[in-house]
Amino acid sequence: MKWKPNRHSHLTVQEQIVDWIKTRIERGDWTVGTKIPTQRQLATQFNVNRSTVQLALDELKANGLLESKMGSGVFLANNSWNVLLNSAQPNWQQHIESSIHKPNYHTIQLINQCEQMDHIIRLGTGELSPELLPTKQIEQSLKNISLESKAIGYSSPQGSEKLRGILCEYLKKRGIQTAPENILIVSGALQALQLIAIGLLEEGSSVFHEQPSYLNSVHPFQSAGMRMISVSRDSHLTNNLRALKRKRQALFYCVPTLHNPTGYNWSLEEKKNLYNMCKELQIPIIEDDVYHELLFESSSPAIKSFDTSGQVLYIGSVSKTLSPGLRIGWVVAPSPVIERLADIKMQTDYGSSAFSQEIVAHWISFGLYEKHLIKLREQLKRRATYVEEILEQKFQQIATWKKSEGGFYIWIRFHEPIVNKALFLNLLNQNVLINPGYIYKSSDLHHIRLSFAYASLEELKEGLNILLELSRH
Repeated sequence: MKWKPNRHSHLTVQEQIVDWIKTRIERGDWTVGTKIPTQRQLATQFNVNRSTVQLALDELKANGLLESKMGSGVFLANNSWNVLLNSAQPNWQQHIESSIHKPNYHTIQLINQCEQMDHIIRLGTGELSPELLPTKQIEQSLKNISLESKAIGYSSPQGSEKLRGILCEYLKKRGIQTAPENILIVSGALQALQLIAIGLLEEGSSVFHEQPSYLNSVHPFQSAGMRMISVSRDSHLTNNLRALKRKRQALFYCVPTLHNPTGYNWSLEEKKNLYNMCKELQIPIIEDDVYHELLFESSSPAIKSFDTSGQVLYIGSVSKTLSPGLRIGWVVAPSPVIERLADIKMQTDYGSSAFSQEIVAHWISFGLYEKHLIKLREQLKRRATYVEEILEQKFQQIATWKKSEGGFYIWIRFHEPIVNKALFLNLLNQNVLINPGYIYKSSDLHHIRLSFAYASLEELKEGLNILLELSRH
């Protein structure tokens, strides 16, 4: 019995005809080069108008399944099987391109890939060298940690109560008075930013930040539909924030201590000015304070230390100091904010690693962490001095920089706009990996975030020599 379209189907007659012809091809009833029946024959068989058949055939031609030959009729196209095969598979590229999360810059994708290669000299990495990590001490401490069965199960939504209590005492040294219920343990500072983006802001909210900015090299807010707005902390800032904020939700992201990527440190006056300004305009502040423990000299109090209105969301972490692999950070904020972020975190990963939280709690409470920090700062200062001496000897004619005050980086500025994608790739071809300024500010072709924290002293010297050579070409 010959097939006819079902007049009661949810599909149109035209769609049913298209599917019927595709089925004939898939089953092999019609092979490449087969001449198909004429429009009149098909219209008679299907008991439909010729115009309906013509629309169905036109669609199949447009999709590459059929082709017309002048004066001969309509035939199955040579690539019809490949077309059908491709259409039967998910179009993953279309899924990827239409997804919510923004892709990273190609340069950053290359950086992330190449950082895992042992032969690469890493001159930009925001990570401690393996030789600076207290691997043996952590291993030894594992023998001294007493675990309770409950402690290594799922932790409470806000994280280990023991660790949060220990952090309350530890944060007093930063001038921050808080309680365990006002702390959320997160899997690193970046997760804190992601939770804030999707948990506290509506789509289209404004995120104010300075340029250049670490936020331009990751996309926690951009992918949540936020408007990234760079501002200058000058005499016009209050009026600019007021005009730009309007009636939208907004927050101000800042790294006041050892700013990433510039290494700049705000004075206490600068911190208080921003706090008072944002308080007046009711703009919450995210204070990203993950580098403060790496200052070579003592720092001024955190913005959070003089926050009396719950204005500041404070972020800390051990990723830059103890081990990035532990994936432990924390947020200090008002209780409603912490409860909201904790709820979203539980929906996302059901809590940070219980083992990692036990290790961090042990290290802080027994003083191991502070002893490690003293030694770490000394090692980083020696490395910074070593790199600065090379720069003074070889780079003074082509670049300027500010002496490092701590952390990992020297923000070096070349006189000429040479820090482009070509320089990045040429260096990579010689196994040297840099973090160019344009990943932090798209128009910046002068700067490099030079890290002295990861590569060995020998690698730092070799990498800087290669950088010098290519910078002069």
